[in-house]
Parts: sequence; structure tokens; C-alpha cells
Amino acid sequence: MIILGVDPALAITGYGVIQIKKECLVLHEAGIIQTWAKEDTSKRLDRIYRGVVKLIDDTHPHCLVLEKIYSHYRHPTTSYILGQARGVICLAAASKGIPFFEYSATRIKKAIVGKGLASKAQVQKMVANTLGLKTLPRYMDVTDALALAIAHSYIIKSRI
Repeated sequence: MIILGVDPALAITGYGVIQIKKECLVLHEAGIIQTWAKEDTSKRLDRIYRGVVKLIDDTHPHCLVLEKIYSHYRHPTTSYILGQARGVICLAAASKGIPFFEYSATRIKKAIVGKGLASKAQVQKMVANTLGLKTLPRYMDVTDALALAIAHSYIIKSRI
């Protein structure tokens, strides 16, 4: 099974593709889709949409995993900007017939580290350890996307 984890954002959308082979998780591909603040929002969203569609075409995932939206009440703008990015990612998955799943950040952290309030550094180390990475990903967005994919693999395994 191939799982695509996506950490959506308007500036840098991280992604990670893992494959479940027997009892092992194997890193297939990881990176970012980047947009620039000087571009119109519509162009930035189009870049994210096209990037995810290309990623789906290139990697043939069986599902896509996103983090549920969380935003602090003091920063409401963050949630609607994040919602726009998530919307085009969901549209890309739907247009390609890929089911998508979403989990809260605490559920992801609990699946990866064992604690729902784990730090980003703890998650990053566990992701690297799980996938046998010699170096940590350059962008935390990539780590978060990989954590989504890994956590989903654990969650679906526990349901079997």
C-alpha cells in the first residue's frame, strides 16, 4: 500500500509518500510544493493543486492523509487560508479518485511518539528513526507530512 501524507499550507506544502512493504515502511518520495507571496492567491492555490495532481500521477497512492484544521482563536485568518489550501488538495484527491483521511495533530503525535502533546522535535526524530533516515528532513513540513502517512499506516493496521 502507498500512502501520501500532505501538510497543507499556502507558502510551503510538505508531502511524503511511504509504502508498506511486508512489515516495513519505506520512504518512496518526500518534498515540498512552494508558492511565493508575490503571486495572487489563485495562482498559489493552482500551483498547489497541480503539484498534488502531478504527485498522485507520479506515485499512484492508495490514499491521501491530511491533518485536521486547527487554528488559534487569535489568528482566524490562518484557518481560512489553510482551508483554501486543504480544499484544493481534497479536490485533487477527489479528481483522481483517491480517498482521503484526516486526523488531529494530537492523534498523529500519539501514534508516532506515544504522547499527544509531543514536541515537533520528538516527532521529527521518530519519523527519521522509523524510516531509517540518516539525516532529518530540511523542512518541518516534510516531517509533518511523513508523520501523517506513518500514523495512518499504524491506525489502519490496528483496525485489521
